[in-house]
Amino acid sequence: MATPDEVIHNIANVPSPSSEKAPSTDEKASVSKIEPFDIVGELEAAVPIADVDEEGKVLVNERDIATHVISVEDDPSLNPWTPRAFFIGIGLSAFGGSLAQIYYFKPQTVSVSLMFLAIISYIIGFAMETFIPRHGYFHWLNPGPFNKKENAFVIIMASAAANSALATEVLAVQRLYYNIEANAGTSIFLLFSSQLLGYGIGGILRTTLLYPSKMLYPAVLPLISMFDALYLDGAVARKKLKVFYICFFVIFFWELLPEWIFPLLTGLSVVCLAAPNSAFVSRVFGGSDGNEGLGLLSICFDWQYISGGVNPMSIPLNAQVSGCIGYVLCMVVFIGIFYGNVWQAQNFPFLSQLLFYENGTIYNQSLILNANYEVDPTLLAEQGLPYYASTWVIELLVTNLGLAATITHLILWNRDDLRSAWSWMSVKGVQERWANFDWKFWRNDGMRDQKNTQDLDPHYVEMLKYPDAPDSWYYLTFLISFIIALVVIYKSDSTLPWWGFVISVILAVFSILFFGALYAITGIGLSIQPFVQMIGGFLHPGKPMANMYFVLYSYNTVSQAQLLLRDLKIGQYAKVPPRASFVAQIIGTLLGAVLNYVLMNSIITNEFEILLSVQGTNIWSGQQPQQYNSQAVAWGGLSQELFAVGKRYQWVPWSYIVGLFAPVPFWIAHQYWPKLRMDFFYTPIICTYIGYLCVGINSSVMVYYIIAFVSQGYLRTRYPRWFVKYNYLIGAALDGGTQVMVFILSFAVQGAAGTAHLFPPWWGANQGGNYDRCAYLT
Repeated sequence: MATPDEVIHNIANVPSPSSEKAPSTDEKASVSKIEPFDIVGELEAAVPIADVDEEGKVLVNERDIATHVISVEDDPSLNPWTPRAFFIGIGLSAFGGSLAQIYYFKPQTVSVSLMFLAIISYIIGFAMETFIPRHGYFHWLNPGPFNKKENAFVIIMASAAANSALATEVLAVQRLYYNIEANAGTSIFLLFSSQLLGYGIGGILRTTLLYPSKMLYPAVLPLISMFDALYLDGAVARKKLKVFYICFFVIFFWELLPEWIFPLLTGLSVVCLAAPNSAFVSRVFGGSDGNEGLGLLSICFDWQYISGGVNPMSIPLNAQVSGCIGYVLCMVVFIGIFYGNVWQAQNFPFLSQLLFYENGTIYNQSLILNANYEVDPTLLAEQGLPYYASTWVIELLVTNLGLAATITHLILWNRDDLRSAWSWMSVKGVQERWANFDWKFWRNDGMRDQKNTQDLDPHYVEMLKYPDAPDSWYYLTFLISFIIALVVIYKSDSTLPWWGFVISVILAVFSILFFGALYAITGIGLSIQPFVQMIGGFLHPGKPMANMYFVLYSYNTVSQAQLLLRDLKIGQYAKVPPRASFVAQIIGTLLGAVLNYVLMNSIITNEFEILLSVQGTNIWSGQQPQQYNSQAVAWGGLSQELFAVGKRYQWVPWSYIVGLFAPVPFWIAHQYWPKLRMDFFYTPIICTYIGYLCVGINSSVMVYYIIAFVSQGYLRTRYPRWFVKYNYLIGAALDGGTQVMVFILSFAVQGAAGTAHLFPPWWGANQGGNYDRCAYLT
């Protein structure tokens, strides 16, 4: 058995950036010094890579980040195809898939995070390496040191399984609200087709959305940086590993305070403490509890909420600046809309996603549906049209604004990056594909026929030594999923016609290209759910269930494609052979889908009445299927009455047209006045973030942007050597330590396993109201 010193030596293995090939004198001269906050200079800096560790040059583009922050080197002798990797991967897939489905029916929404899976898989792999004999019968479980490629293989498999498939949400709503229970075979194939459809499309587009350096996927950089610290060797690596462990355990124990003992730290608001009874103060300055307020000037000390969506230390500066502009505009617009009483805003809660009667009580949707669960005009006339909280209307409006702006923005600014996605449609492109077509699809080596590697991403160049997962594998995945889905929509009483399904898939294909690119470049993903719900509502008026299936095969397809591409990028950075990544994703997806279905069925059977109740219990809650059904009724059943031309919320669909033109003034200004650097801003992010504060806990947003600007604006330009070595590593440690503690607390004291055990009330734990002691508004 290895000694502790040997263990540290084996797992700490990150080469110093100075060990990489030094650039030429001309290359060094081409990279200019950048002032700390010189955004213009940053974007004008040259592309060649500087030796950051020796010269202290600033990382100026995606290629610099991808080649200096994480290791480019590959060890072909490391093998991910080990029984141990499959054993851990299948085990964690089963664990993650089951846990995600259980969490779906909990009153407290908790996700199974990528970083959590990475840490657990590392611990299990290292334990197997250390304690299982390497000889005799057990050799297959311990073939040697647990390596980086095995760990990445496990994560790719487990992350594909560790989410609650949207199809289970559809099946749950059918059972709970429509008394429809599809047979097990139909349900399983519904899950398979809806989960794999996006995988097929995403894989087909990987030459555009995965391989280039421009497609950075900033959100995975902390994870890969952690891998380098854990698995590479050298003195620098041991120092980095020590920093990782210190930050990990400091935040691990710190999270006991804001998460349990001292929840006031979730949102410390001096204004709320000074005026605890003011409704205005609560709406504007409160934010430590869900849907409480906008969190202006609140200080959050809980990393779970600061980094809950995306790690602030990983997202590029221009995306952060754009988001911050949208955040400021959001507060202005929300306050103006509410206190201007637009759409009778003051009749309803300040922040809410539910439907209401005009007097502010919650709308009973079941009273407007007939026996076929379609909207009955007579019953609707009796109940009246429902209302949304006005801030939620703004969220729907600006989401459409941002989605449309994404298309125009990327065409104007990134058309060269996306050109390969549609170049195959030219006569020359079709001829080249036909000339290279091989009916023996298992031998097709995809894009591995590259001859000139000078302009390729260095990580991708390292991957050329491995056989690619052929394009035909992804085409077959898409085709099989498409055919199965066509059968399933008629076998499951979906009410969605075949042509509606085809339109939903076409929307998904179109959306994956643009929104997948935005996510890959900036690390910020936009949800197309409101948009496709709107389209589905107008195509299938009065049919809530058809709307649910339309959303399933469009929105969920885009989400799955982004997950596939994100995980393939993990494989590219970790140098996992592409065919191993493909196999891991398919196994994880299929296993997770089956477990999702089994757990969903069991929970609904045993907790049927509780899931239908509004309040639920502290153990089980139907809040998520209730919300999904609510949106399906609103969009699928009432789209013509609420959102058509001349109706109350007509500007929600009209905003999509407006959004198509939103980036144009920025582009024109840049053509005539380039020194203004309008190309620095992402108009889709600005537009979308105008509705950013519509839901959840908002006390962390100001601290999020402070950390983001310190990391990406100050440290990256003033202390580039420190930034390269530690920025993403510390981000990974903070995420990892937080998520492990949150997981423990979820089961130990927060009710995920049964009865909740809140900390005894005291000044810092206001269990009877908002934690920040703002006025509690009903």
